[in-house]
Order: sequence, then structure tokens, then C-alpha cells
Amino acid sequence: MNATALWHTDETATELREVELADAGLTVRSLYSLISTGTERLVAKGEVPGALQDKMRVPGMQGAFSFPLTYGYSLVGQVDEPGHALHQKHVHLLHPHQSAVRWPAAQLSVIPDGIPPLRATLASNLETVVNAVWDSKVQIGDRVLVVGFGMIGALLSRVLSQIPALQLTILEKAAERRALAADMGFALHDGQDDYDCAFHTTAQSAGLQAALDAVGQEARVVELSWYGTRQASLSLGGHFHYGRKQIISSQVSHLPAWKAARWDFARRKAVVFRLLQQDCFDQHITQLIGLREAPDYFRAVRSGHPPALGTAICY
Repeated sequence: MNATALWHTDETATELREVELADAGLTVRSLYSLISTGTERLVAKGEVPGALQDKMRVPGMQGAFSFPLTYGYSLVGQVDEPGHALHQKHVHLLHPHQSAVRWPAAQLSVIPDGIPPLRATLASNLETVVNAVWDSKVQIGDRVLVVGFGMIGALLSRVLSQIPALQLTILEKAAERRALAADMGFALHDGQDDYDCAFHTTAQSAGLQAALDAVGQEARVVELSWYGTRQASLSLGGHFHYGRKQIISSQVSHLPAWKAARWDFARRKAVVFRLLQQDCFDQHITQLIGLREAPDYFRAVRSGHPPALGTAICY
């Protein structure tokens, strides 16, 4: 059995290729996969540092970061395996963009009833968000700033807004995304400072600097951005040192140390699925494209064209 997969062939080009599926595992017919634009842009441009290439591999990835390769990590499909207990179940898995896969049953997450398949593609990015909230240790009533209203920033804002009495503000430069934030009911940054915590998601030095400058004494900045091979430049000669401010790295592949004794990835995934029972998350996918359109999409992403808030491939 063959399937169609999305391949990045070099730092300037993406194309579709036929691939042969493995003999083992359950057949999963793809329905949707979410494009995680920040990470996938760096992969498509060849900006994955050599020292991290082993860690950045995803299940089902073919090729290498030196090109060509397949990439992606949030695919939703339907099991097509008559006679198996999972037949016709909707499942979520970590896998590159591909029209069908054969995959071990133990590595498939069955999507609970009440969560539409398209919404379920947000699961991987929501795991990143849950980790970040844990890393931040934000409290009821805190003043919190989210810098950047892309996919991660928007999902993070949605989750933070459900913490009682938390005062949430969004700092975003792009007019279109500021309008989206306002339409979703979030307050926009008006120059206030002295925040208890800030989350940075833009992968730009200026954004991280803005987050550091906006938080108050003994406050925390949670850095969710991944810069790849690019350098980040900061000015730490002002209030950073005397303000005893903290920069905390948050990354999804490890649970926070203070959770690890009691939590595992399956328990975290269950939390994500409970969050996704809410239909407000449908607002976070603002563009659907067909698999045949995906090479052109990545061509635009490499050139710096600002993407929609959330883009998913429909198979």
C-alpha cells in the first residue's frame, strides 16, 4: 500500500512524493494534520542545529535534516482495520504530513467522543502550552503578558484565561493578529509593566526583550520560542540584574521536574483532551488547505509571508 507524503527536498523546495507503507501496524487514513509553523519553518529552511538533530527527529520521519526529509507532529486519522477493536476510531498520533500511515496500536491516542477530528489536531501544541503553564507556576489573580499571538501564543492565552481572576494581556505587532486577539476577547497591551509573569512566543529577540522589560521585581519570563541556528540578542544592563528576573526555558519533550514523580505523557495527553472538549478551540484553526496546496504554503512560509493563526491540511 502506498501513500502521499510531504517532503522538504532542500532549504527552498517542498514537494509531494509517493511512499510505501510498512507492513506492520494498523492502517490509519489521514483526515487532518496541523502545521506547527514556527518549528516547521525552521525545519524547511534547514535551520535545525546539528547538535539537536537527533532530539528533533519525530516518529515516522523519513530522511534527515540535511535534506530531503518529511516532518510534522500532529496528525489525526481514522483507523481502517476491520475486525480490530480500533476500527473506524478517530486517533491522534505524532507523524509527518502524509495521506495514510501504518502505525502500532499502542502509539495511537484514541480521540474521546465530543472532540471533532479537526480540533483534535491542536493536541500536540496544547501539550506545549500545558507544559508552559506548569513551568510558569502562575497563580490565581496574577498579571500575565503573552508576547506573540501566533498558534502557541493564542492557545496559551486561551488556557491562561481559564485561571480564575488572572489578568491577561496580549502584546502582538501584526495588525491582523491583534484583531484576532481582540475578536477572541483578549485585552491588548497598553504599555503597562510590572507583570508577575510573561510568556514569549515570537522567536525574535525584540519580543523576548519586551517580555523581560515588562515584568516586575522577582518576576518570570517563560521562553517557548525555538530559534534553531539563529542567535538571540538581549540587553541585560537595565533592570534585569537588580530586578532578579528569571528566564525559564519551556520545552514539551520533558515534564517539569516537580511533576515528573506523579505524571507521565499519557496523563498530560488526557488533560489536553479534556481541554479540547471546549468548542472555543475551533477558533484557533483559521485556514484549511489541501495536501496538494501544501508545497506552495511552505514556499510562502520560507519567504516570511505571515501565515494564518492556525493552518491544517485536509486530506
